[in-house]
Amino acid sequence: MQRLFGFLVFVLFGCGLACSAEPAADASKAAPPPPSRSERMQWWREARFGMFIHWGPVSLKGTEISWSRANSNPKCPNKGPIPVAVYDNLYKEFNPVKFSGEEWVAIARSAGMKYMVLTAKHCDGFLLWPSKVSDYNISQTPFKRDVCGELAAAAHEADMKIGWYFSPMDWRDPDCRTAHNAEFVKRMQGELTELLSNYGKIDILWFDCDGQPVPWDQANTYPLVRRLQPNLVINNRLDTTRDFHQGLPESIGPNADYYTPEQRIGGFDNQRPWETCMTLGTQWAWKPNDTIKSLKKCIDILVRCAGGDGNLLLNVGPMPTGEIEPRQVVRLKEMGDWLRQYGESIYSTRGGPWRPGPWGAATCQGNTVYVHILQWPVATGDSTGRGDKIALPALTKKIVSSKVLTGGTASVKQTDVGVEISVPPADRKELDTLVALELDGPAFDAGIFSGRLRPMAASRPGPPGN
Repeated sequence: MQRLFGFLVFVLFGCGLACSAEPAADASKAAPPPPSRSERMQWWREARFGMFIHWGPVSLKGTEISWSRANSNPKCPNKGPIPVAVYDNLYKEFNPVKFSGEEWVAIARSAGMKYMVLTAKHCDGFLLWPSKVSDYNISQTPFKRDVCGELAAAAHEADMKIGWYFSPMDWRDPDCRTAHNAEFVKRMQGELTELLSNYGKIDILWFDCDGQPVPWDQANTYPLVRRLQPNLVINNRLDTTRDFHQGLPESIGPNADYYTPEQRIGGFDNQRPWETCMTLGTQWAWKPNDTIKSLKKCIDILVRCAGGDGNLLLNVGPMPTGEIEPRQVVRLKEMGDWLRQYGESIYSTRGGPWRPGPWGAATCQGNTVYVHILQWPVATGDSTGRGDKIALPALTKKIVSSKVLTGGTASVKQTDVGVEISVPPADRKELDTLVALELDGPAFDAGIFSGRLRPMAASRPGPPGN
């Protein structure tokens, strides 16, 4: 009996060791390290061009999203003309039956855009997904469908990068920025958890700010979103408090990845990633009979952003039906037509080796410099005699060849003091005369300031409204 007992103890003990060894083996497998900022940002830097989408029940009024809502919280800055009782009940009439995530993605692709960012939650607190945290959401409308879910699925199917704009402040919530703010923040973090857990891989999280204090529990909010989506690219606005009219801070905190000039083209900065967000019309949400930017203006903005080493997030405001307005679609497709011909000068490039100027901007990749001449100087009355030429600073690399990608010929002269480019008037293009220069070494380091150019001072921002 003792032998049998000993045998059983041996077997059970051995089994216990064997059973306990398996978890230890699993635990010994080191988890992959989180991606570095440069790894997370690589696709974003190469993309250069994305679609911003501001949309919600306010499209029924054709006024600005959130900012047109009357104030119900003294801790928030909106003082719009639409009474709270009216604005907050628009969702009961919101039935965008012509919305199609596939169509939106197709429009973005036709424009040459590489990523999309939707206002999943703007400052008015309305949610474009069926949340369990707040019942002020799309499931309570006549439409009922999950806009975030359908757009994410369409983007994934088309290999389009997808992201969410998320307002940490909620001007409708009476607890926001009050003595009960901690309770509000828990709900806010619950909403973020839904957005980053229910829709597969999410590529971008675009926080906003309104110039007021930012008590958003950043110490826990950043780790939360990074844990849910380790590859997220996150902008700098969760920590931003400076007033819009003084210019958004261009700092990037330790938890953010890029900064966001609004309604203006950022200054040259090849040290810190940045992205201009700008409207295709004059306001963020849909506006009847809005003025749409010309194709020339859109190309200028895109080129100057890329030439400043930044991205462009160009906004559309879908109509109450769920459709993107035909005039906006036409303009976007025109931009896509241009990019299909000359996209090599935008995608995967870096800004420089020259700073943008009145003449245009330059981008570079490998040994190639793309000179985008957007505006030729006027020859008449030009005391320098160079009205038909673009005069640029010297390069540290030699130009070995040149080609006018938009057709025609160019005369390129390089000296120790600079580079002159001349193109016959018949070969100049209204949108952009594009001259490619091949150097005998890497173009990014060819400027006289080298690749360590300091950023230029930012221009004055446009009015608030994002």
